[in-house]
Amino acid sequence: VRYETGKEYAIYCRKKGSLQATEEVMIDGNLLAEGQPYFAVGSMQISYRQDILAYSTDVVGRRIYTLFFKNLATGETLVDVIPNITGNIAWANDNQTIFYARQDLQTLRSHQIYRHTLGTDPAQDELVYEETDETFAVGIYRSKSKKYLIIASSSTLTSEAQILEASNPNGKFRLFLGREREHEYGIDHAGDTFYIRTNWQAKNFRMMEVTENQTTDKSKWKEVIPNRTDVLLEGFEVFKDFLVAEERKEGLMNLRIIKWEDQSEHYVDFGEPTYAAGTGVNVNYNSKILRYGYTSLTTPSSTYDYNMETKEKTLLKQQEVVGGTFKPENYQAERIYATAQDGTKIPISLVYRKGTPKNGTAPLYQYAYGSYGYSLDASFSSTRLSILDRGFIFAICHIRGGEEMGRHWYEDGKLLKKKNTFTDFIACSEHLIKENYTSVERLVASGGSAGGLLMGAVVNLRPDLYKAIVADVPFVDVVTTMLDESIPLTTGEFDEWGNPKEKEYYDYMLSYSPYDNVTAKAYPNLLITTGLHDSQVQYWEPAKWVAKLRTLKTDNNLLLLKTNMDAGHGGASGRFEALKEIALEYIFLFEVLGVKM
Repeated sequence: VRYETGKEYAIYCRKKGSLQATEEVMIDGNLLAEGQPYFAVGSMQISYRQDILAYSTDVVGRRIYTLFFKNLATGETLVDVIPNITGNIAWANDNQTIFYARQDLQTLRSHQIYRHTLGTDPAQDELVYEETDETFAVGIYRSKSKKYLIIASSSTLTSEAQILEASNPNGKFRLFLGREREHEYGIDHAGDTFYIRTNWQAKNFRMMEVTENQTTDKSKWKEVIPNRTDVLLEGFEVFKDFLVAEERKEGLMNLRIIKWEDQSEHYVDFGEPTYAAGTGVNVNYNSKILRYGYTSLTTPSSTYDYNMETKEKTLLKQQEVVGGTFKPENYQAERIYATAQDGTKIPISLVYRKGTPKNGTAPLYQYAYGSYGYSLDASFSSTRLSILDRGFIFAICHIRGGEEMGRHWYEDGKLLKKKNTFTDFIACSEHLIKENYTSVERLVASGGSAGGLLMGAVVNLRPDLYKAIVADVPFVDVVTTMLDESIPLTTGEFDEWGNPKEKEYYDYMLSYSPYDNVTAKAYPNLLITTGLHDSQVQYWEPAKWVAKLRTLKTDNNLLLLKTNMDAGHGGASGRFEALKEIALEYIFLFEVLGVKM
């Protein structure tokens, strides 16, 4: 994937055999995007014989895609065009059959899997599976072995998989293991074995294996990696000679390499106090090379090949920071801890330019998310340099509701414990002020989507702590949204927020919902953004929140609403248009803080 100077969108290419081979352009996003105010590529999958490219595009921003096919040998675009899909696709091994997921066009819940044969009328495609439980979504993928197609149904707390030999695409999927309430599992297949990541009798998940014909009997599952109270098993990658486990401990991701033959093991050494790492694309089961990604607050995004036998790593590519002035040694990263109301230690990742004063005078940009068990790792941002070089300190708060410290970290920040997310963030703010990283007059905070809910909640609880707040595509009308099952996400998220049709959850949601708790008082400067076509948080949520704030707030601080009329939840699609959105946010912050532009 590469870009050309001055162009908005990526060009997708391939080279056969080595990076020195002749480049073949598969699709050029700039050509496909011509005349479109918004453009995004969903997914790309190449057929079994490597000659047919299936790719999907969205030209609205609502994450509803159209599927196209291109013959890479001839350059011909096939007549098969399939609209209104999720972008989730998987090829069978006959080079003619592809499976795709389709969503309900009102709720946008992915609920159906269809089968299409090239050259046939898509209107006649067969519905293979329909997920009728409105709290579940469904998708499809092919195993690493390429032997199986796997339909995965999942809700917040429960999973189910069905399998079909990819060489028999017209066959019938069979159950891997039936759904059981609060049993989450995910599977892959390599060699002649299924490997399973499961929370069955394992809060922090464990890894199991089972032969192909015994999947439905859990007593036949054999433990490979046990559950541990201090380590969260996030994923795995299976090779012929090695197993790679993605393990999160004390908030940091570790890559654990285990040799099958003798069970000897080691960890990849990253050598920094706070960072983000994870396995990349590893399609070759027989390889001794692990491809992984790495970044930190001071290290640009990097792709490595790691020889699991010799422990030698090779840097293949590192994000280029344009301008020529960036030097990692000019910046300092730290990891500190704040103490929450209940005594829990909350990790904070910090970065700043060396020489930035720690006497309370520095502006500090505080960021967090804290929902869905999503772990917010400390990664690099080239656009962040713009504020670091102006004297800002940047802080990522690893608050509860994420999963940085293990499964309990998530469970302690959801449902009837959701307020821990907000009070953790406030505790981080207070700690940063107490330790003279910043002051009330120099502290700004930001969050998006569920992180926008966080912003709305903390600004109601402690508006006095912040000079400015940026809330991007914020989920702020919690009770009304969760009562409306006709809009996206609602039914699938009762296990995240609660079902407000039950009084206990209704009362609790109402007690923190940002829109419902706006009162007549002074608020900090506010920039609130949304997208007209937002598929996750409908645009009217932030709009009505702003209207209520304008009516009730007692201060003269800025309150701005920016609606992108051509985009959805992810903001502008082009790389330069996206930079303009970041620039708007920074200019807002510079204005209210009096920082020189």
